Amino acid sequence: MKVLFIPGGSAATVFGLVPLAHALRGAGHEVIMASNEEMMPVITGTGIPGTAVSSRDIWHYVTTDREGNRKEETPLDLEGQALSTGRWFAQMGADWLPALLDMAKGWTPDLVVGGSMSYVAPLVAAHLDIPYVRQAWDIDDSNIQDRGAELELRPELDALGLDRLPEPDLRIELCPPSLTPPEVAPAELMRWLPGNVQSALEPWMFTKGERRRVCVTSGSRASKEREHTFEFLQAVARNIAPLGVEIVMPAPEKLAVELRKVIPGVRAGWIPLDVLAPTCDLIVQHSGGATTLTALNAGVAQLIIPEAVVFEAPARRIADYGAALTLQPAEATPERVASAVAELLADPSYTERAQELAQQIAALPLPSDMVGRLEKLAARNQG
Repeated sequence: MKVLFIPGGSAATVFGLVPLAHALRGAGHEVIMASNEEMMPVITGTGIPGTAVSSRDIWHYVTTDREGNRKEETPLDLEGQALSTGRWFAQMGADWLPALLDMAKGWTPDLVVGGSMSYVAPLVAAHLDIPYVRQAWDIDDSNIQDRGAELELRPELDALGLDRLPEPDLRIELCPPSLTPPEVAPAELMRWLPGNVQSALEPWMFTKGERRRVCVTSGSRASKEREHTFEFLQAVARNIAPLGVEIVMPAPEKLAVELRKVIPGVRAGWIPLDVLAPTCDLIVQHSGGATTLTALNAGVAQLIIPEAVVFEAPARRIADYGAALTLQPAEATPERVASAVAELLADPSYTERAQELAQQIAALPLPSDMVGRLEKLAARNQG
């Protein structure tokens, strides 16, 4: 069986699909993951074969429409922001579609697996008349984004004679039961496993030290060029240092070099978060999907500062369960962050609730348990 995986053009969307891709390869099937050129080192760094179908990075679609005109500022309200997000993910998919169909002429996949907002995946499957599997890459619900995608993809859908996006033959969700919103469509639940890029480890990365450890991260999007991110990380570190904690900042090396210069004693670098997370007492993060699930999987309490309105709902569900605190960006001053960090470290109930969620995740079927379902889907189509 040949399976074409299509993530969403960013590292987090790749990481979410990697465990299922590895499970299929481990069962003897052929797998290729298709994305933009920027993601090729990320995909191949996780051990998955990759092919580039576009030279454009994801930010091109955030800022530029199909005609090459600069887009208006992203709306600030939830519905407007979600519709806008769906539209630019769909625009990216429309841009990738010709290259994907050309690739499929030679490789002839039997099945397509797309991430939550990989809107080109159902289009490819419809063109090739093969099954389509939609696998979540985080714990968010993308109903409003889907509506935006359908608006953007009207020409592509009309060409297929479709009124709306095709429904998946199988929907796979990763959300632990206690965090699942009631309006989510019926789906198979699968255990989330980390799928990030690895690196050579030093002993401190996978062992606990004498001091409590706080991980502060902006995920795969962190960079020195995002000046507000750099300044925020510095300010947070300065304000939580008096708590006597060890501060660790997973970040690309270009940013890590600068962080080590300005923050005394910080451990910064490309540290695999799946290895680091179990050694942490707390993770402070931006509500990234992969970061959130890595913390949940490790049973670590979180301070979540959603960087966009569309990320607030999943963060709020975790906080409502008692495994995290959330702060809006406007209120996340370094002093307020330090106060929240102190509260989370002082109250063991946050960690206890986080560990409950980790147990729920561990009880879900493994990616390897999904292989048989996918084999049956492909065989049904071939028969």
